Amino acid sequence: MENPRATLRAIARQAMLERGFEPDYPPAAVAQTQHIADAPAAGEHRDLRQLPWCSIDNDDSRDLDQLSVAETRNGRTAILVAVADVDGMVACDSPVDRHAQTNTTSVYTAAEIFAMLPERLSTDLTSLGPDVDRPAVVVDMTIEADGSVRESQVYLAMVRNQAKLAYPSVGAWLEGQGAAPPALTAVAGLAENLRQQDAIARALKASRHRRGALTLDTIEGRPVFDGDAVRDVAVIQRTRASELIEDFMIAVNTCTAKFLESRGFSSLRRVVRIPERWPRLVTLAADTGTTLPPSPDAPALEAWLLKQRENDPDRFPELSLTVVKLLGRGEYVVEAPNEPTPDHFGLAVDDYTHATAPNRRFADLVTQRLVKAAVAGRRAPYSDDALTAIAARCMEREDAANRVERLVRKAAAALVLEHRIGERFDAVVTGASAKGIWVRLRHPVVEGRLEGSGSATRWQVGDRLRVRLVHVDPAKGFIDFAAVQP
Repeated sequence: MENPRATLRAIARQAMLERGFEPDYPPAAVAQTQHIADAPAAGEHRDLRQLPWCSIDNDDSRDLDQLSVAETRNGRTAILVAVADVDGMVACDSPVDRHAQTNTTSVYTAAEIFAMLPERLSTDLTSLGPDVDRPAVVVDMTIEADGSVRESQVYLAMVRNQAKLAYPSVGAWLEGQGAAPPALTAVAGLAENLRQQDAIARALKASRHRRGALTLDTIEGRPVFDGDAVRDVAVIQRTRASELIEDFMIAVNTCTAKFLESRGFSSLRRVVRIPERWPRLVTLAADTGTTLPPSPDAPALEAWLLKQRENDPDRFPELSLTVVKLLGRGEYVVEAPNEPTPDHFGLAVDDYTHATAPNRRFADLVTQRLVKAAVAGRRAPYSDDALTAIAARCMEREDAANRVERLVRKAAAALVLEHRIGERFDAVVTGASAKGIWVRLRHPVVEGRLEGSGSATRWQVGDRLRVRLVHVDPAKGFIDFAAVQP
């Protein structure tokens, strides 16, 4: 019998095929990758290699898309974010690009990562790895002490990652819970620079929340292996370091969208529409003694969320998950210059694109090509019709990728739970439709179907209940529960 890791890998690859992905690179893409040279950047690139750039990502990440650094200019702080110049190595409509447009995203499963770009690119030539010179698209933002972006510019530059850092260790250091990582202390002035970055990131966050951005603290589970066996599904801990990067990426995506509009370019925008399921949020708030307005109101929702986080911090991640489910998913839409699209309800921004992960998302690579054309004064490389088709494809593939990742997570969770049939758990309803009810445990972080739920009339998203584990099927990713009396 295959070991659990091999079982999960087989499940992942089959799921990729069933959902229309190419889990392997076509021969033409492989051949193209083999002949790509590590050529120096061409054209007008500023030389910013001397700055104390650093990357912060997961411990095991090798496809590094961004670097950041702070500078003080005339009493103000500038935050520079360098984004890997993937377009410089992946020509539009080349075999590698066509494969990227087919999958549109990297798919991250517990058993195997199906990278959008071949490894020689995503983890080497187009990755902003440590101690190598790389071309990048730089978004340079001057930020006031209150977190407002005073001005921004976009240009091409050569950069050099001085320190490859990870969320857990940098987060612990920023929070005063751990020593500075060796890679951080090895670079003169980097510790002070990161403190400066952290202060600006918190100011950016505070500015967004004053405008109505939502405070949410969802919990994500990650299978934990002991050798090839799955031992647990543990919580991925958020840290000050992960929030720093998140805050910078939101600012960069906003500035990039505004830059493209200022140059008369249509662009792919990322939006979260005004929630249609607002009445359910009104009901949830009423259950806690709070009255929300009858029409969607982000500042009012944020005020309630803050109150609930203060009153019941242990349960706040469950509430956050419920709110995320009720808000609905993000969408890609095409915005022509001076033709407004819906805002991003959760982030409280009205200009937002995806530009910071071109190694991992095709939408970001498309945005990068638009940006580089705008910087160079060239015509847009995509028509509005082409962008519309790309937006639809990216949305469809994003949903499919989420299903693959969820299936493998559930298969891993089923392996963890297969010896715990009959045990009881606290759960929260995360999905309710005519197809059935889905619940999520607090620990392990596992989602499954409520057996015999039939219709959605009894339970609604956000309801809490006690469940008993009745059945698992790792091969199919099935985890079934039954509701029981508390």
